[in-house]
Amino acid sequence: MKKLVLGTLSLTLLLAACGNNEEDTELDPADGTDEATEEVQESGGPRVLTDGLGNEVEIPEDPEAVLASYLEDYLTALDITPVAQWSINDGEGVQSYLQDDLADVQTIPYDLPYESVMSVEPDLILIRDQIEQDMVDQYNLIAPTYVLNASPTSWRETMREIGTVLDREDEAASVIESYDARAEETASLVQETAEGESAAAIWMIDTSLFVVHPERSSGSVLYGDAGFDIPDVVDQLSDDADWSAVSLEELAEMDVDHLFLISDAESELMEDRLWQNIPAVENDNVYTFDSQSAWLYYGPIANEQVLEHIDSSLQQ
Repeated sequence: MKKLVLGTLSLTLLLAACGNNEEDTELDPADGTDEATEEVQESGGPRVLTDGLGNEVEIPEDPEAVLASYLEDYLTALDITPVAQWSINDGEGVQSYLQDDLADVQTIPYDLPYESVMSVEPDLILIRDQIEQDMVDQYNLIAPTYVLNASPTSWRETMREIGTVLDREDEAASVIESYDARAEETASLVQETAEGESAAAIWMIDTSLFVVHPERSSGSVLYGDAGFDIPDVVDQLSDDADWSAVSLEELAEMDVDHLFLISDAESELMEDRLWQNIPAVENDNVYTFDSQSAWLYYGPIANEQVLEHIDSSLQQ
């Protein structure tokens, strides 16, 4: 088995990073930021935007302390350093793939306790998921709070909307354009080396297996951008969660040609005959990455790193 990276995993991350967003907005991907209406003051001062809860939010001009928990990927892509970064386990677990840029940024608990938010003194708060209005009212006592219209599972629309909110629409469009050009390079490589072959991203935690949704997280990169074929079983198993539980028997039925395995340790499952008979395993086309890598996340930086992982895997 090809092992590219090996690290550690927090079970808490499974719940925090891959939870089902039951209140995701059902936007047409083509409509995205059209949901955010804007009033520009004639004086050129603060703008007023309508957020995902229907609230009119006055966006400060050139905010310097933006809090956008679990949206740090997008801010970093726009060369904006957040005032604090998402974390779990009392700050021990962070989005490791962003730490080249965020190593010196203080952490904040993922559930954004009021006292913690107040302590970092933001001048603008961006909220990724739909939340209760009373929570927004509390955060508004600290700083203007904007709840995104875009679905959390649509990173391009999220990128565009954040660009609109931060008055960096051109920069956001440039990030997407640059990513799409980069994705075309990986798609060409897949056509050259694995045309018509299937792939799956599997998250292994001890003896538990999870398969990525074909339109979410790294699944959208694997299939939508890189162009791998989707195994039939993946379409059948994936529901509204980013990662869906799958048995070893179901994985063996996928008849998958390439496995991108997110795992921090060898599992006894790998000794099982069913595992050994998977075409990807038989042909040594299993590529292992640790759970701290970008495969579990959303955003242009995470997705580009996944593209790089696909390239390096196919070129070995």
